[in-house]
Amino acid sequence: MEGKQFPFYLLLLFSWLMVNQVASDIPTTKKGCDPQCGNVSIPFPFGIKQGCFLDEWFEIVCQNDNSSNTIPKPILNRTKLEVIEISVEGTLQVRNPITFLNCSDKQIRQSANLEGSPFKYSQNNKFAAVGCGAIALMNSGEASIGGCSSICNNTAYGNSCNGINCCQTTIPSNLKSFNTIFLNLPGEGSGNQCKFAFMADQRWLESGSTNISAIQDMVDVPVELNWELYHYSTYDIFGTFVETNSSGSSEYNCSTNIATSEYGCYANSSCDVYIVNANQQRLQCTCGSSWAFEGNPYLLQGCKDIDHCKKDPNYCGEGYICTDYPGGVGCSLPEHKKSPLKAILIGVGSGVLGLLFLSASAWLLTKYIKKRRREKFFKQNGGLLLQQQLSSGEANIEKTKLFKSDELEKVTDQFNTNRVLGQGGQGTVYKGMLADGKIVAVKKSKKVDGFKVAEFINEVVILSQINHRSVVKLLGCCLETEVPLLVYEFIPNGTLFRYIHDQNEGFELTWETRLRIAQEIAGALSYLHSAASFPIYHRDIKSSNILLDEKYRAKIADFGTSRSVTIEQTHLTTLVYGTFGYLDPEYFQSSQFTDKSDVYSFGVVLAELLTGRKPVFMEAEEGGSLAASFILSMEENRLFDIVDARVLKEATGEKEAIMAVAKLAKRCLDLSGRKRPSMNEVAMELERIQKSVKASDYVEQNVEVVEYDRNEMTAPWDDVSISTWSASYGGIASSSDMEAPLNEKHMVTYK
Repeated sequence: MEGKQFPFYLLLLFSWLMVNQVASDIPTTKKGCDPQCGNVSIPFPFGIKQGCFLDEWFEIVCQNDNSSNTIPKPILNRTKLEVIEISVEGTLQVRNPITFLNCSDKQIRQSANLEGSPFKYSQNNKFAAVGCGAIALMNSGEASIGGCSSICNNTAYGNSCNGINCCQTTIPSNLKSFNTIFLNLPGEGSGNQCKFAFMADQRWLESGSTNISAIQDMVDVPVELNWELYHYSTYDIFGTFVETNSSGSSEYNCSTNIATSEYGCYANSSCDVYIVNANQQRLQCTCGSSWAFEGNPYLLQGCKDIDHCKKDPNYCGEGYICTDYPGGVGCSLPEHKKSPLKAILIGVGSGVLGLLFLSASAWLLTKYIKKRRREKFFKQNGGLLLQQQLSSGEANIEKTKLFKSDELEKVTDQFNTNRVLGQGGQGTVYKGMLADGKIVAVKKSKKVDGFKVAEFINEVVILSQINHRSVVKLLGCCLETEVPLLVYEFIPNGTLFRYIHDQNEGFELTWETRLRIAQEIAGALSYLHSAASFPIYHRDIKSSNILLDEKYRAKIADFGTSRSVTIEQTHLTTLVYGTFGYLDPEYFQSSQFTDKSDVYSFGVVLAELLTGRKPVFMEAEEGGSLAASFILSMEENRLFDIVDARVLKEATGEKEAIMAVAKLAKRCLDLSGRKRPSMNEVAMELERIQKSVKASDYVEQNVEVVEYDRNEMTAPWDDVSISTWSASYGGIASSSDMEAPLNEKHMVTYK
């Protein structure tokens, strides 16, 4: 029996030796370079010794503490990150620091900054935060680009991350750097408890072996990075340029009309194009078909052909001849079994004619499909319904224009990134010029929610009729694309945020100007809340959504998250939208948005104008928010310690006016929405203060401005008489503010 098994074991041994011989023939590094550090393979463009890596970004330091019991660790030299795994398919796994707060013996470290490098964070990662009642935000520059919040439950702290003591979220694309900041969730937990946040490989985070509670004892976690060679030429990579030969065949597998530089891939490899966005592509080399080639595509002759005939003599089956060629394998009959030549010629001729017919058909079909797609999107986006309303004459919307898709592509230069005015949670805004020379702003949404067509068209109709001087005018829309495009008037002087927080030599934000801008914003919001047939709630009031025109007059923009309600409705129950720092805490907890939620956001903007501080800041004081810091300063009677020095310097005799505005801001920031004033009351009070400042003699009038204690007042604002306000000061909007009435059609969604 043993004698019969011996040939079988001998065959297994021979097969094992052949596989290892083939594997050893496949190059992964340059000649004379170390193929690995410890247990990690180091393929080119990465390398350990000089001359073994592409440039300093790909240099690996093999760190060894000279102990015989430890395995050397590969360190990515420029970023100082420990490498776990490298793939020639454009990914590597490294160890990324955890960011701790209020955790004993833990240093505060931030994730690696990859700006300027060929690396970026992969979208296979998740951002997670662990802690009771924690809000962890990812900040890039001055904006929050993501984050999550968790609630407290001492009995539910386990091995899951589902929003209780631990939360997780996806990360944005093309992310190279961010800082983690923590805020306290109102009414949840303690600000002094240990909290930590991190970005980690989703597969590691969701694996059964990962214990969430044990991560606190770690200092770093695995994270996946993407690497690319888009900005390196073929000479940088291979040490030579690869030319197309006269026969038409080429070892340069990436067309130069795709790449913007002489980037290409060498023999037996292919160049894959990944679309990052409308104006950016990422290129990556791979060893042709994984079935036909294997190896490292970033080395000259690095991709080796797999000889299927040698690996399996019976690959083609009994009676067929197996022939291997670069990139494939052929199976053919012996000569005496081949078909006659005439039959082959007939087959080839038929194939050529069929190919020509298919090419012509495909060209005509493509034109037809594009036309049908435009018609489909036009109907899908409510184009027919809007045309019906335009032609009916029932609505006074003659000035609303339906733009063609090719017209807006020409206006924005094919949505060129150089034309981008700004990007936000709802989409991207491009600058363009119409055929008549008028400058406009074109908004292209990131995605379309499943809203109702009739409601969207009604929204466009109503917004096109808003003719308030402090609201950005909607000029028209395009419904021939997958995502409707909205065209607005162009506002040249940028956002209020920039003038508050950045010094600007061309324009000084004086006290009187700040007060005027505040009154203009309040007047516009009062108009939207009460002067329209159906109240309109903006839902994202912030200084970066307030634009300044050529005369530095304020205009409210970005109605991408706005909602309108019927007069009978008192609130909307929706998904939570908005910006941290401006978001109404009551809305955040209940998901019920009211007009008082806009009032809270306006209160933050008013505090910004007074203090010159940003709504969210890195310091841990008062939870890191301007609203909490402002209210605390008022309660401790130290308002003028946080008022913007520029305001104090200029308005030396206007401290009473400043105090009056501050008291109004505090009322707007009350945690209870019922205790906040309406926008109509806010606008009237600001108009009164503005008139007194212009007269340079602010006099306390007989109107009593009542400070309501949070624990004393229980009646809603609707129950408080405002007859004194109406009798003394009248309405706040002049005829020029509301130049055209809104028609009485219901508006629900505008995105």
